[in-house]
Amino acid sequence: MLTNLERYLSRLKVTQGRLAGDPFTVLPWQRRFLRGAFKAGAATSALSVARGNGKTALLAGVACAAIDGPLMVPRGEVVIVAASYQQGRVAFDHARAFMGDKLDDKGAWRTWDTAQQAQIENRRTGAKLRVIGSDPRRAHGLAPFLVLADEPAQWPSSTGDRMRAALETALGKIPDSRLVALGTRPVGAEHWFAKMLEGGCDFAVCFAAGENDPPFQVRTWRRANPSLPHMPDLEAAIRREAKAAKSDPATLPAFRALRLNMGTSDVETALLLDAGTWQAIEGAADRPHDGAGACWGLDLGTSAAMSAVVAYWPPTGALEALAAFPHRPALAERGVRDGVGDLYVRMAARGELVKVGQNAVEIAGVLRIALTRFGPPRVIVADRWREAELRDALDAAQVPPCPLEFRGQGFKDGGADVREFRRACLEGKVTPAESLLMRAAMSEARVVMDPAGNSKLAKQTEGQRRLRARDDAAAAAILAVSAGVRQPVEPPRRWRSLGVVGG
Repeated sequence: MLTNLERYLSRLKVTQGRLAGDPFTVLPWQRRFLRGAFKAGAATSALSVARGNGKTALLAGVACAAIDGPLMVPRGEVVIVAASYQQGRVAFDHARAFMGDKLDDKGAWRTWDTAQQAQIENRRTGAKLRVIGSDPRRAHGLAPFLVLADEPAQWPSSTGDRMRAALETALGKIPDSRLVALGTRPVGAEHWFAKMLEGGCDFAVCFAAGENDPPFQVRTWRRANPSLPHMPDLEAAIRREAKAAKSDPATLPAFRALRLNMGTSDVETALLLDAGTWQAIEGAADRPHDGAGACWGLDLGTSAAMSAVVAYWPPTGALEALAAFPHRPALAERGVRDGVGDLYVRMAARGELVKVGQNAVEIAGVLRIALTRFGPPRVIVADRWREAELRDALDAAQVPPCPLEFRGQGFKDGGADVREFRRACLEGKVTPAESLLMRAAMSEARVVMDPAGNSKLAKQTEGQRRLRARDDAAAAAILAVSAGVRQPVEPPRRWRSLGVVGG
């Protein structure tokens, strides 16, 4: 027999995807969780399931039931808490869509939907839904009867425990209040959400693959993805990602964490691209003869770090690299200090590494050499560090006008660039010239991943990267190739007036 909550959910309409317009279907695993989480006496409950199984839609449906359905309490407040306000808005947008035209009745409903505030209020009953981020200060003054904790594994480690304590305190103000936590598994057993899943709450359900389960078999996928028999698009997505993880081991940690629900850490570590893949795509691609310039990626160093320029020609996939150190200290001495022996000396003998400047790399000098070797660029891409100095150096080196794009190195820009770089390499769109410089850089390059599976190049000692690791040419290659994939616009008259293009 269906419960009142299940009947309410089944009357909601799916608002996106191939099933848009159809009634919301409560799947068997969802029915099991709902009956356990909302049984009498269940003050705390937890659900963990792999990404893409309809968890967010279920959470949003429960939120609607708390202000407009069988869970509604007069003047009761339901709060969606996520790692950030923006993340919480994903569930809020689902809830608004479920409510549909009903919210147009301003006499019955009041809605706030701004960059700082997301709320829906039932004017007749006083029931209210609101969204907040996982900052404990946001919990001040709350008195909810229902808290929906979204993706607790993604909450910042510095505030997650304090936020949970603040929520428990707030829940204590209202009799029969509930905390329902939903998300992918944390990587550590000491995380409070992991403890809930291991029996530290009144009811818990966890769908996850085992440590020794073969990751590329359907039976393993089903353990973490109970919606798989009902969602053909989900199975297709998992198959695509499994194929990618087979060919590129760097993506396997994210596949295990998010598709097999084997534990999501704040940061996972992996190679940018394995050495075998890089050597397999090395070749001797010709530069195009139609006058099309290369996309230049720049990584600017100081006295201790390399500066690198990588040129990429999208029409043929050709990729060439140049790096520079200052004259002091000598390359042999620098190699001993960095623990790479005579590597720098051998790079210099091959012409891949040059010395420009006395105690710090003279950027204009490097650009002049790059201009001679690679020809005028079609676009130049660099990170935002030393932007003003780069603009002066481009003037001094008399680089012809072209678009100048600046990219952030966080998970937004950096994650997109790493993703495009990897895809281009695996799809055969990059044919790097044989280069000791690039081989060494690729062997050192590490990426760190956020809980959503986005990867960015590790900096300093982040993600177990060596402090003196020389992956500067890899950083420049990522910028060059991703720029080529984005198909930059035609050059304007003066790159100096273009300003910041990257987001």
